[in-house]
Amino acid sequence: MSAAAPNSASTPAPVPAFNDLLGHPRPLWMLFMTEFWERFAFYGIRWALTLYIVSQFFGGEGAGEAPANRLYGAYLALVYASALFGGFVADRLIGYQRSILIGAAVMSLGLFLIAIPNEQVFRIGLATVIAGNGLFKPNISTMVGQLYGLNDSRRDSGFTIFYMGINAGAFIAPILTGILADKVFGSEAMPAYKYVFIASGVGMLVSLVWFWIGRRQLGSVGVAPAGAGLGRTLAVLVGTLVAVPVAYGLLTIDAGILGWILGALFVALCVSILVEGIREGKVARDRALAMLVIFVFNVLFFMFFEQAGSSFNFLAQNIVERDFGGWTFPVGWFQSVNSIAILTLGPVFVWLWVALGKNNPSIPRKFGLGLIFNGLAFALLMYALSSLVDPETLKVPFWTLFMVYVIQTVGELCLSPIGLSMTTKLAPVKVVGLAMGGWFLSTAIGNNLSGIFAAVVSGESGMTVESALKGYTFGFWSLLGAGVLLFLIAPLVQKLMHGVK
Repeated sequence: MSAAAPNSASTPAPVPAFNDLLGHPRPLWMLFMTEFWERFAFYGIRWALTLYIVSQFFGGEGAGEAPANRLYGAYLALVYASALFGGFVADRLIGYQRSILIGAAVMSLGLFLIAIPNEQVFRIGLATVIAGNGLFKPNISTMVGQLYGLNDSRRDSGFTIFYMGINAGAFIAPILTGILADKVFGSEAMPAYKYVFIASGVGMLVSLVWFWIGRRQLGSVGVAPAGAGLGRTLAVLVGTLVAVPVAYGLLTIDAGILGWILGALFVALCVSILVEGIREGKVARDRALAMLVIFVFNVLFFMFFEQAGSSFNFLAQNIVERDFGGWTFPVGWFQSVNSIAILTLGPVFVWLWVALGKNNPSIPRKFGLGLIFNGLAFALLMYALSSLVDPETLKVPFWTLFMVYVIQTVGELCLSPIGLSMTTKLAPVKVVGLAMGGWFLSTAIGNNLSGIFAAVVSGESGMTVESALKGYTFGFWSLLGAGVLLFLIAPLVQKLMHGVK
């Protein structure tokens, strides 16, 4: 996304004349399926990573939960942080098409590497996925925007279709890979996690081949800049591979130290944005301040929202009742609930914001609602763990965790869809790309903190009802307090935005 900045300051390139398919430029559907398979790969491994780490490298002992959670949080943080560089490489060096091809190839390699049952190779595989993701993820969304003219009325619906591709892949991946692990190649007692990673690697290869074949439809969209020959492309490939040991090194350090590194980078970005805002005048300065305030709250939101691949996995595995008369609901399937809820509730929110008209909540109040709904999900967990635990099985009802995912999705729909849009509106003109980097980095910091928080929830010997209740109670009060605070200061933040809605 950070690649959007240079184009915003110059005359946009003319949009080629594309043939339409179902009312939209034909290449949209190719990009839809490319992203579908990439998301299949990402969400295919998401549910299994922490469970695999404990099973493979800690002998299934609960003491492995905390380090697994910290590693997962660091991995997610670096996935988001890597997007800082991908847009620059595509925009200035080799173009979007080549960036996506290199990124997909490197990610595929990483996904197959993590299937090898060796801890060092596993971490190298994660680092390889991180390096490839930086070239893939921030650039394919940008290409969707380049299929439409700035005033094309189909633009928003085109992004909606693309967003559905993301969630369709995220919905199917945990179900299919869960069946492979628990039913086809393994059992509920001994899941065959390596087939999860292999299936995800195959999905990423499908994404690569699909884009390789379909990119001819794009014409001049996303092609390499003038003078970007084969030598520059090879240099980027080498640079991406060099980034792998860097990412590996960051994965091996303590999650707290990684947090300080990401925090220092975030502060430097914020200072740069604020300095540019001061140069551009009072309005730009105030808007930059408002944006940075919301970035801080975004960190807190994702610290607690991103428990799906970490502590919620262990909650589902150990404390949630999943047995239905001899059939056991797979742990990984819980992560499809978020996608179902987005596909179901997304259109409702689109209608709601329009229907509210002048009463539509301001940007800071929508963020506040996001925090509060996230907090309500933790309130449900508090209630379940304190009042609904079966005294014989020491488990809570299935519906409680299911509804936690639904309630969190409501919070996500209040917050995430407007984050990037808000950034483009509030950032000083000359540093829009840098501000996009700040948004991704705030999310990265939140994800790293999510792993640290999940480790605390699991404790030293593995998650128990008591440790989960204590941790999730802290999550509830933190989110509720932050949401109420943002509601209280919303008029001040809105004033700093100088009319931006």
